[in-house]
Amino acid sequence: MQTIVILGASHKPERASNRLLNRLLERDITPVLVHTAIETIAGLPVHKTLATVPPGPDILTVYLGAPRSAPLEADILKLAPRKVIFNPGAENPGLETSLNEAGIATENACSLVLLSQGLFKA
Repeated sequence: MQTIVILGASHKPERASNRLLNRLLERDITPVLVHTAIETIAGLPVHKTLATVPPGPDILTVYLGAPRSAPLEADILKLAPRKVIFNPGAENPGLETSLNEAGIATENACSLVLLSQGLFKA
């Protein structure tokens, strides 16, 4: 089973990150959630920072725009996910370059689409 981290998790049902959370739970995959201001979503604990997430997840799926994700570069590199998916609106070419240089695979795609097509994997 893959370890999935959702950066920018949301408790709002209309948000793509919340829809991804629910689709993963339907598949018996419990993701690790990260949001600075929410304590629980769907009964799951939410990490306030990436620094408290265990290192080495298979996938980090990003739902934060570049202005909010760029300052997290050091934390993402330290987390060392096998792959980072930048969802629509979260693209960050500078961060993507840094991650690729560190040997971390990246993809600009919708995690929900990848999941529905069986392509959501590291």
